[in-house]
Amino acid sequence: NSGNANACTGEQGKIDARTMASETARQLDLEQEQVFVCSTGRIGEPLPMSLITAGIHDAAQDLKDEVDGGPAFQRAILTSDTTTKSCLAEFDAPEGTVHVTGVAKGSGMIEPNMATMLAFLTTDAAISPKLLQQLLGDATAKTFNRITIDGDMSTNDTVLVLANGFSGITISEKDPNALDAFREAVEKVCSCLARKMVGDGEKGTKLVELVVDGASDEATAEKVARAIANSLLVKTSWYGSDPNWGRIVDAAGYAKVGVDFEKMELFYGEVGVLKDGQPLLRNKDKWKEVVSGKQFTIRLNLNLGQGSFRLLTSDLSEAYVDFNKSE
Repeated sequence: NSGNANACTGEQGKIDARTMASETARQLDLEQEQVFVCSTGRIGEPLPMSLITAGIHDAAQDLKDEVDGGPAFQRAILTSDTTTKSCLAEFDAPEGTVHVTGVAKGSGMIEPNMATMLAFLTTDAAISPKLLQQLLGDATAKTFNRITIDGDMSTNDTVLVLANGFSGITISEKDPNALDAFREAVEKVCSCLARKMVGDGEKGTKLVELVVDGASDEATAEKVARAIANSLLVKTSWYGSDPNWGRIVDAAGYAKVGVDFEKMELFYGEVGVLKDGQPLLRNKDKWKEVVSGKQFTIRLNLNLGQGSFRLLTSDLSEAYVDFNKSE
């Protein structure tokens, strides 16, 4: 259900979640344990169960009538999103073609590990739950857990993957080639959905890929990347198309990981900004050109080691404040 998080709702919230599962199971002739319940929306308000049970009945009837529910499902899960988000990856195996599809919602309160997002992946491959769980966890760590829109966490997030085996093609460790192809397909779908979520960030106007290289280790690179990506001053400078590199290195400094400004190299796209801590002022006009784009990459090399971390983020506009103010 969208529009209501069913979080901080106490014992009644638990009862309502179980009711949603049991009612869905009843409508579709399933066991209650076969039903996953996902909720997203406002925190702290009771669910309008009469509306929800009626909606479950209507959705179940559509399935029985073999209505194509894909587009409707994509719309139904949205909250503050402005558009639906879906992706498809496929690969050929000797026995035929394997498909991995995904849909998602999410455009705010996303960081550091998913937060306000729901993502649903399906595949027609046959694969063990244990292996599928491992592959989903690996893909999530590289994609959904490496995005931030506003630095806020939420109570609700879920990513599910379901496999029905309809292709007749089995994915297992016995066939490394098929396994690698399937792993790549899952990661591509997760990456695509993650990028679409950041691109639809609440009232954001720019999608920024931030790469921190040359840290002492990956954890250190992540701290620096998140400090930069969640800085309000950095995000608002991006919104204003201002190539204010001082805000970026300042945020890197207050990550408190022991950076050395005189070793830093910074790039806007392929354009040099800093070299050994010295600004490359001859490129100043090009800096502005890069950060005026709707999508761009910023790379900061600390030159302190081999650690690296990539993060997708967005800018911050006055419209975000307008959108999220109290009603």
